[in-house]
Amino acid sequence: MILFNQIPCFINSPLEQFEVTSLIGLNAPILGYFNLTLTNLALYSVLVILFIITLHYYCNNKNKLVPSKWQIALESLFASISSMVREQLGKEVYLPFIYSLFCFILIANLFGSVPYSFTITTSAIVAIGLSFTIWTAVTILGLSIHKLHFFAYFIPSGTPLALIPLLVLIEVISYVARAASLGLRLFANMLGGHTLMKILSSFLYKMFGASFIIAFVTLIPFVLFLGIMLLEIGVAFIQAYVFTILTCSYIKDAVELH
Repeated sequence: MILFNQIPCFINSPLEQFEVTSLIGLNAPILGYFNLTLTNLALYSVLVILFIITLHYYCNNKNKLVPSKWQIALESLFASISSMVREQLGKEVYLPFIYSLFCFILIANLFGSVPYSFTITTSAIVAIGLSFTIWTAVTILGLSIHKLHFFAYFIPSGTPLALIPLLVLIEVISYVARAASLGLRLFANMLGGHTLMKILSSFLYKMFGASFIIAFVTLIPFVLFLGIMLLEIGVAFIQAYVFTILTCSYIKDAVELH
């Protein structure tokens, strides 16, 4: 807090929007003072899941002859994800998981585009947690299918005997890095985009609050700001797509050992 003429002036950091804060807390003098806290991260995670379920429930117009626009949009989205899974994996056994993952990341990203909301994918624990969980599941899947032959994945075919130790080390490091890289990519892109939006919106707010001439001139960068907002919505779709298609790629590697 900085004081000017005894009037408090708070300078907010653009990173404050990513802080996980407690909304409701309950401390019970039982079980070793059991603590139950509802944070903004937990609240928006539940809201995202409820929104996805509600959206699919109300867009399911099986009893109507003519489908609604929302149903057509969801069916098109499902068809696109289904096509991606078939191209990557050759079968649709993993389609429910991939489609659910895409919807969760996409809706979570779009929720963050609403002013004064919280983007759960800008939380490292969520993004990297998803990444690590998928990496662990894919590794277990590969071991369950190929048993010990799974470790042949770390030895490229045709490798000279003298280079095997070095290449195995590189492949192992590269494979283990997947546990974090998938989530870090999503986390960094959403964090950077929302930080930029916060900085620009704060700057424009100050400019519009100045004199009439300055506010009028600010209309030009404001139009550019609206374009950046649309770009950020596009990034939300792209990041959801990249996350899911890389997940498909990791599953394919575990199943086929490519």
